[in-house]
Amino acid sequence: MNFLAHAHLSQDNEDIIFGNFIADSVKGISYLRFRKDIISGILLHRDIDTFTDRHQIVKNSKAIVTEYFGKYSGIVIDIYYDHFLARNWELYHSEELARYSTNVYLILAKRFLILPGRIKRLLPFLIAQNWLTGYANLNELQRVFNGMDRRTRYISGMGNAVKILEENYDSLFNDFREFYSDLETYSKQRLSEIINQPAKS
Repeated sequence: MNFLAHAHLSQDNEDIIFGNFIADSVKGISYLRFRKDIISGILLHRDIDTFTDRHQIVKNSKAIVTEYFGKYSGIVIDIYYDHFLARNWELYHSEELARYSTNVYLILAKRFLILPGRIKRLLPFLIAQNWLTGYANLNELQRVFNGMDRRTRYISGMGNAVKILEENYDSLFNDFREFYSDLETYSKQRLSEIINQPAKS
């Protein structure tokens, strides 16, 4: 899953949202330098990624696009799923998406000094281009994929990702709806387990 889903699955806890957001830039056991709820967010992020990668529905989605994107198929599906979440946000959260996204940006900005270096560099672009809200719009999604295609020196084929999404929209959306229901249930249970487990010394 990508940025919006990870934030949403953090149960509106600011430190857990923060930890979930920075998790990919925190390697090994270096997460232990953070306070408890941030650690919980990092661990939840890792478990969400593992659950997602192993889920048969996600594998089915990847199979639809593998011929176009090869080893980048997982990244493409992550972003597709964030698009579906953003487009149908009112089904998953009571707060309007633009307001929710602004709050996530504030959560990150307030903790700027403890952001990993990569995230410090990314955050201004994330906010200026309003990625979390933009995922709902296919034109904005095209811009995101164009940028990712450039960063892979155009070998990923992601410049065509919106076209492939449109061609397979209903099938991929059905995959998302079924999978995300499973993921919400898993994440809620797993976060409770993480929060209540004994602290490591």
